[in-house]
Amino acid sequence: MESGPAIFAGTVFALFGAALLGWTVVRVRHREPVALGVGRAASAAVTSLLALTALTLGAWCFTRV
Repeated sequence: MESGPAIFAGTVFALFGAALLGWTVVRVRHREPVALGVGRAASAAVTSLLALTALTLGAWCFTRV
């Protein structure tokens, strides 16, 4: 019963991180801005870092099951 929230949170973090990382890769490959009004390299770096952080949190949640 206690592992239910960990599974849910891990799934949410993993899906969000994967979607954000995929979206960032597509935007960078098409040479389109990742965030409006921000430099392309800086915004790609920050979004990639946030996506990897979400994936890491998802993996950490799954280890708590």
